[in-house]
Amino acid sequence: MKISEKFFRTVVANIFIIFALVSLATITTLGQTTSVFSSNKASAIYHGNKNNNNISLMFNVYQGEEYIDDILEELKVGNAQATFFVGGCWAVKNSDTLKKIIEAGHEVGNHGYWHKDHKQLNEEKNRSEMLMTHKIVSELCNYQIKLFAPPSGSYSSTTIKVAQDVGYKTIMWSKDTIDWRDQNVELIISRATKNPTGGDLILMHPTKCTALAVGDIISFYNQRGYKLTTVSQNIL
Repeated sequence: MKISEKFFRTVVANIFIIFALVSLATITTLGQTTSVFSSNKASAIYHGNKNNNNISLMFNVYQGEEYIDDILEELKVGNAQATFFVGGCWAVKNSDTLKKIIEAGHEVGNHGYWHKDHKQLNEEKNRSEMLMTHKIVSELCNYQIKLFAPPSGSYSSTTIKVAQDVGYKTIMWSKDTIDWRDQNVELIISRATKNPTGGDLILMHPTKCTALAVGDIISFYNQRGYKLTTVSQNIL
C-alpha cells in the first residue's frame, strides 16, 4: 500500500513537472512570437544608427529652387551627400533641378504631392499623394524613391502603413533648424550643430539663409570626423 502510494505521488509529481515545463516553453515561444511580430511593425524613424559617425542633411523641397544650386555647390566642396525630399508638384515644374540633384549623387525622397496634412488623410488619399510623386520622379529621372517624409511632420498610423505598403520607410528628424521660419544664418547653424550625435537626421529647407549656412554646417561635421551621408545610408 505504501509502495502504491509512493508510486502514485511520483507519477503525479512527474506529470506536474512536465506540465510546468510545457507551459513555460509555450509562454516563452509566445513571447518570442510577439516580439517578432512587434519588430515587423513599421514606425517613423527619428534617428539613424547611433553606432556610427554618420550625419544626414535633409532638405524638404516645395519651393526655394533658386537656392539649390548654391546648396549643391557647398555639398560638393564639402564632399557631402544629402537627401532631398521633394514635393510632386514641385518636381513637375523643376525637373531640371531635380535631375541636377540626382546627377550630383544625392538621394531623393518623397514629400507628398500637394504638401497635405497626411494625418488628416484617409488611406486612399495617403496612397495617392505618395504614388503620384513616386511616378513623376520615376518618369522624369528613372529614379526609384525608397523614403517618405510627411509634410510638416504630420502623420498617422494609416500614413505609416501606406508608406510601408508602397515600400517606403517613413522619415522624421532628430534636429530641426526651423529655417523656413527663422531667417537667421547663425541660428540655423546653431540648431544644426548643437549636441551632435552619430545618426543625426537634420531637417532643412532650401532658403537663402540655409544656403549661406550649409557650408559652415558641413565644415563643422567634417572637422569632427563625422561623415555627411544620405538618410538611407544613415539608417542601416
